[in-house]
Amino acid sequence: MTKTLSNPTRTPLVIRQAGVCLHIASLPGSYGIGEIGAEARAFIDTMRDMQLGVWQFLPLGPTAYGDSPYQPLSTFAGNEMLISIGDLLEMGLLVDQEVEELTRLPADHVDYGALIPIKNRLLDVAAQRFPFKASEEVIARYSAFLGANDASWLHDYALFRILKTRHGERPWPEWKPEYVHRDKQALQKLETTAATQVKAIKVIQFLFHDQWRRLRDHAHARNITLFGDMPIYIALDSADAWANRDILRLGEDGKPDCVAGVPPDYFSEDGQLWGNPLYDWNKHAANGYRWWVERLRASAKLADLVRIDHFRGFEAYWSIPADSPTARVGAWEPGPGDAIFDAMKAALGALPIVAEDLGVITPAVEELRDRHHVPGMRVLQFDVCDDDFELSDVGHNSVCYTGTHDNDTTIGWFHGSPGDIRSGEEIKRARKAVLEITGGTPETIHIDLIKAAFSTDAKLAIAPMQDYLGLGSEARLNTPGKPGGNWRWRVLDTQLTLKVCDNVADMVRASGREFTH
Repeated sequence: MTKTLSNPTRTPLVIRQAGVCLHIASLPGSYGIGEIGAEARAFIDTMRDMQLGVWQFLPLGPTAYGDSPYQPLSTFAGNEMLISIGDLLEMGLLVDQEVEELTRLPADHVDYGALIPIKNRLLDVAAQRFPFKASEEVIARYSAFLGANDASWLHDYALFRILKTRHGERPWPEWKPEYVHRDKQALQKLETTAATQVKAIKVIQFLFHDQWRRLRDHAHARNITLFGDMPIYIALDSADAWANRDILRLGEDGKPDCVAGVPPDYFSEDGQLWGNPLYDWNKHAANGYRWWVERLRASAKLADLVRIDHFRGFEAYWSIPADSPTARVGAWEPGPGDAIFDAMKAALGALPIVAEDLGVITPAVEELRDRHHVPGMRVLQFDVCDDDFELSDVGHNSVCYTGTHDNDTTIGWFHGSPGDIRSGEEIKRARKAVLEITGGTPETIHIDLIKAAFSTDAKLAIAPMQDYLGLGSEARLNTPGKPGGNWRWRVLDTQLTLKVCDNVADMVRASGREFTH
């Protein structure tokens, strides 16, 4: 098999670098949500001004209930809501007056309930006008996109989205039996009767991936590394599970016997019950981990680096009975270990991955990570509260964060906020510890913690955009366990001032993390 991941023009994490974490949906823009068009390309130019060489973003898949990028409807498809309206106007697939309704949506947060129906309608209009408004070059790229993806995932994804809509957006195990079991005649009939819808979904996916190609080329021309994110598990309610149930532990009815999560720990007395179906690792091993190879190959077309969420699940994972109300009841079961990484390296070459190895990590997990030379994560909001922690403890083969998308902003974390799961005494101890570690002040704690991350030996130091801007809890992106109101925050153009850019660039240069243009 051809090794496609080795790209001599991309050398992520070869030198010490600094980066930013910003969800694509959080970008500024005129159409209700951050998009992958002109605003994203402009942000890359702003990163150059800041001397930030790495952009970490969250998973790019299409979202469903709750709008979480970590429960996508497909691991291969792109989130249609991120498609650039501006680029569609540029192509002539839409006209200005058609998109005015989007311009009236909020600029400082994403109102998903209002956005989704408007944008879906506009994307359908654009798809119906394609290819009549497209150039021969674009049509050729569309044909190549179909050739590369239709048989492997695209066609199944189109059928899945149509059937999900026809079944009131219910999960696929609740569909009519002929569709649950993928009856060949029923699917062939659907392909005929819904041919226009099938084509529209494929065109929309092409538009996403073609716009991303333009963004990726823009980033590479400016020596910016794109750093993606991959959940280890897939959602039960996904095209992947519907079309590939043989690689999952699912019954004939499509329902899992056990589901994923983590056991009780310091942060959660009931553990975390995620509900994702578990992999049948024996079947993956039998075919050489082919699905995982293709999954990483697809991710590497979008990003130069990929963080794999819940890396410890490759060594051992917490298996919870599907009918359990919490994650308290469960058992550790062995993961694939070295075999999956050996298979991916044999097929793809050097693996451009970073391990999310937070929480309770055993020596066996650390040994698995280190054997395959995979960088791990350090999060200073967690680490500084350890009595014996020093910044020198952060090793070179790691990515050091002030906080992540799941944390409060550094200012919010320092001061505490409504709904904080920590006690008042714990917040006081954290304040004392971080001031001692950084030598900073309460007024400058966000800058002080960024400088501390930059000062470590870690290959890469990252702060969320909210920390660079000095924002409080009002700008928090996600609160784990909170059922709604997440993934909404957006940065405004007016916040990305020349002064902010200069201040960040000065910090990067002072730490020796500036990148080569």
